[in-house]
Amino acid sequence: MTTRLLALDTATEACSVALLDNNKISAEFALTPREHTQRILPMIEQSLLTHKLKLQQLDALVCCLGPGSFTGVRIGIGIAQGLAYGAKIPLIGVSSLETLAQGAWRLHRAERVLVAIDARMDEVYWAVYERDAKGVWQGKETEQVLSPQAAIEQMAGLSGEWLTAGTGWQAYPQLLQGHTLHLQPSDSLLPHAEDMLPLAYRLWLANSVTNPAEIEPVYLRNEVTWKKLPGR
Repeated sequence: MTTRLLALDTATEACSVALLDNNKISAEFALTPREHTQRILPMIEQSLLTHKLKLQQLDALVCCLGPGSFTGVRIGIGIAQGLAYGAKIPLIGVSSLETLAQGAWRLHRAERVLVAIDARMDEVYWAVYERDAKGVWQGKETEQVLSPQAAIEQMAGLSGEWLTAGTGWQAYPQLLQGHTLHLQPSDSLLPHAEDMLPLAYRLWLANSVTNPAEIEPVYLRNEVTWKKLPGR
């Protein structure tokens, strides 16, 4: 039976849409600072038109829960909620940090990924992800917001070779120092909707879906008013 999932992401300065249909993924990605609300719906409409599908023919919509830009995360969730309500389909929420780890796997077959997104205010959204033998990412519990120094202290407890993902490594180059890890940079800098789909498909198979009214963003801290990335 064909599974059809449509993913959308506006959590950072990037805007992307991807569709899983008949085990094939098609995707569109663009850097659109301050233009998410104007770009995301046309991208969704074009994706459905290309595949000759209607929203009601999808099994679920996939949205990014964050962390990321406060405004961007809310835009993505709000649009996903509205579309899901209208089409009477469920939502599947995925993490932007796990999405970046999946991007490192897609691009480099990385199985050990340190993810750092610039959270501004001298902090990063941080996670340590490892891919197990079944292809499942382990490390959800490591997601947090912390200072670069605290991230360096965490890396001191790790060993071996890791790939880096996210914008935090460029924003805070001190993350590359003060530890003995062998770090390799990846091209997974911003979340891509196409990398949300493998994560969402696994959740779909496990029937881990959410009613649109119950979906909640992930902020990783209580104070959210400052969560704005460059260009937001």
